[in-house]
Amino acid sequence: MTLLNLENPIFEVYVIAAALMVLKIMLQGWMTVYRMLKSNSGLASPEDIQKGLINKSPDPSQLEVNDYVDRSRRMHRNDLENIPAFLIAGLLFVAVNPALWLAQTMMFGFVAARFAHFWAYSTKKTHEVRATFYTIASLTVIYMAVHVLWVAVL
Repeated sequence: MTLLNLENPIFEVYVIAAALMVLKIMLQGWMTVYRMLKSNSGLASPEDIQKGLINKSPDPSQLEVNDYVDRSRRMHRNDLENIPAFLIAGLLFVAVNPALWLAQTMMFGFVAARFAHFWAYSTKKTHEVRATFYTIASLTVIYMAVHVLWVAVL
């Protein structure tokens, strides 16, 4: 059995976790678009205030920062800063064939921490709450990378 095959339960864990995180990144972008449309504000670029099918009454004030929109944009940026490292480290982790329980703990733990981070950010919890979930996810990716190095070097 090859390691990168759905017959490998460790790879199956990675596939599920990775697919969830890809959906998280993509849906966060759509959440930002929804918030821009709902509030008719928070547009990012000067060309966005040109008249069109959606923006029938453009106004320069639409370019002003709107926290409702910008919060979603910040969550998206945070996903883009963190999830790609998981996607790479997770695949490398599969390649060194860790114990199934360890892969499940690391990968599903990362997914849970990222969704908890989303909850904390979207509901305006304190920085300490948000940072706790960020730290769990970050340490998970760091552990997987160090584990890969440890196995590869020894």
